[in-house]
Amino acid sequence: MTEPNRKSDLHRYLQDAREALLWKLEGLSEYDIRRPLTQTGTNLLGLVKHVAGVELGYFGDTFGRPYFDKEPPPWWYSEDTEPNADMWATAEESRDQIVELYRQAWAHSDATIETLSLDAVGHVPWWPEAQSEVTLHHIVVRVIADTQRHAGHADILRELIDGSAGWLRGKENIPPGDETWWEDYRRRLERVAQEADGVREGELRRTDR
Repeated sequence: MTEPNRKSDLHRYLQDAREALLWKLEGLSEYDIRRPLTQTGTNLLGLVKHVAGVELGYFGDTFGRPYFDKEPPPWWYSEDTEPNADMWATAEESRDQIVELYRQAWAHSDATIETLSLDAVGHVPWWPEAQSEVTLHHIVVRVIADTQRHAGHADILRELIDGSAGWLRGKENIPPGDETWWEDYRRRLERVAQEADGVREGELRRTDR
């Protein structure tokens, strides 16, 4: 029987999400990785920048291990920071810079996870004082949830850009249909949605009588 290793299990799921997020940038132009594709401006490179900041804050400052020794970058969280500044990259911030910062965040976070016990206590500086005390276990789970959520956002954005889809490199987890199969599949779902809407409208009309 395999012995449980909570740190190893948690780290594996965190690393899966990290790598999936970066994978979604591959092969795209500077424009496409920065394009705002939702009403709230969600974009691929901005997601990477955001999660880099999430890791550096939660695994760094929370446990007295700040990443930035001197002045943090202008998009770093403070009362004076422009809203959503961590959710997009300026023209001067290159893809390589953001990706490298994220990889450095991995190393910094992994060192925290390796060094401390999961029961180690930290304090989240930007949370209300009464709620700021947390364990490393709490933070690892929180960052996994946040990163996986944003990896899901990236899945949709990438599919909207060029049709590419998949869960992880080498583990795409997508049915092996060709373009025709997917077109037929989508049309089928559209018909079902319309039929369901018609059923619902009929029920409402009967209720209103």
